Amino acid sequence: MSEEHVAISLEAERIPWGGQEYAVNTSFGLVSVFVCGDRRKPALVTYSDVALNYMSCFQGLFFCAEAASLLFHNFCIYHIDPPGHELGAAAMTPDQSVPTPDDLADQVTEVFDYFGLQNAICMGVMAGAYILSLFAVKNKERVLGLILVSPICRAPCWTEWFMNKLYINLLYFYGMSNMVKDSLLKRYFSYELMNSESDIVRACRRLLDERQSINVMRFLQSIHQRRDLTNSLRKLNCRILIFAGEHSPFFQEAIHMSKELDRRYTALVEVQACGSLVTEEQPHSMLVPIEYFLMGYGFFRPVYHPNNLSSPTSPLSPPCISPELLSPESLGLKLKPIKTRIVEEDEF
Repeated sequence: MSEEHVAISLEAERIPWGGQEYAVNTSFGLVSVFVCGDRRKPALVTYSDVALNYMSCFQGLFFCAEAASLLFHNFCIYHIDPPGHELGAAAMTPDQSVPTPDDLADQVTEVFDYFGLQNAICMGVMAGAYILSLFAVKNKERVLGLILVSPICRAPCWTEWFMNKLYINLLYFYGMSNMVKDSLLKRYFSYELMNSESDIVRACRRLLDERQSINVMRFLQSIHQRRDLTNSLRKLNCRILIFAGEHSPFFQEAIHMSKELDRRYTALVEVQACGSLVTEEQPHSMLVPIEYFLMGYGFFRPVYHPNNLSSPTSPLSPPCISPELLSPESLGLKLKPIKTRIVEEDEF
């Protein structure tokens, strides 16, 4: 059994709600969805970044006790893995067509339909944030809130375009080489963490060894085709919480996105001394902002007890916003290493 499978087995024992993996057959191929929690509860849907799956992208956040008492108490979690990124995934055949970002967003729609989800709060990281943002643009009535971590919303700049082309060629000819792994780790983590011999970085490097290089290449090719969503984002009216790692290569993308979204419903949290993968590098910095974000929907964090599994089963409340809930003080401005930026309505 691989170290990744062992880690998942150990972590799964800590979750009293259990979980089950589903292989959902869609018009764009099979997609793996790990469902954790009571399906009678409101839905929280996640989507991972390039070369990551739900475990390597979200375990830091979802397996800390505070997050468990908040998220698992209130939601059933639907972790959507990018195609071919699930545990034990087989290598895709080279003759398969590469899905476009629109295909992947439509695949999310089919996942919603498969599980009978009328609406959900969605959480995405980097490329996953783009896919869920595109899904929200195409299905406004089905997304009641977005939690986006180091999101991207524009087409690749020239630097990213060139580097993507380089990595696609390296993956094709040499597989998951050390150069590709180093580049992916720099995409995820801050320079300080990369040079600290962190267990998080070492574990992520080992997990990258288990990814099928052609599957990673295909998802990178997909996200490389992305178009600019800036104009479409202005039409969103759901509540949105954005986390931007200070040292993320997509930091300016997150700033740009926050300025283009409806300012009445948007909060931006800048996390200092952190890379893109805030969910792993500094998951505790996300708890206070998420807690106050969810309070606007009537969700709350109970006193945690393993046998206390009661939760709301009614639909989520309509999108609304309370200035108090998104004030700098409420979002943890004074709680280092969080630096909070709030885009106020009076800035119009």
